[in-house]
Amino acid sequence: MTELLAVALGGAAGACARFWLSGLVARRLREIFPWGTLTVNATGALAIGLLSSVALRPEGLAPEWRGAWLALAVGVLGSYTTVSSFSLQTLTLAQAGEGRRALLNLLASLALCLGAVAAGHLAGARLFGG
Repeated sequence: MTELLAVALGGAAGACARFWLSGLVARRLREIFPWGTLTVNATGALAIGLLSSVALRPEGLAPEWRGAWLALAVGVLGSYTTVSSFSLQTLTLAQAGEGRRALLNLLASLALCLGAVAAGHLAGARLFGG
């Protein structure tokens, strides 16, 4: 039950963070392209890369950190990143005849998020001695 509560609380925090940051970016850069969702997904990818550098070491995660891992990785980042929003926005762009923007969103999200995971993992390994 403690793990479920950790995930639930983390999920609430992640959803609020996504709502705030995505809206902030969208307002600042206008909504002609889903910059807010792209920003959220890239920063979420960076964060999961950083966390994974610690959690996925060969020796594994210490048992006392399992609750924190669940709260952060599953809860916060699970609700923070927005693959469903990304998918809907890409489809909407394509259906609106904005094929180039849809393709740009697809390619930018893939490249930026994979790069962010790799950068986060590398940074975490250096910071935490992995």
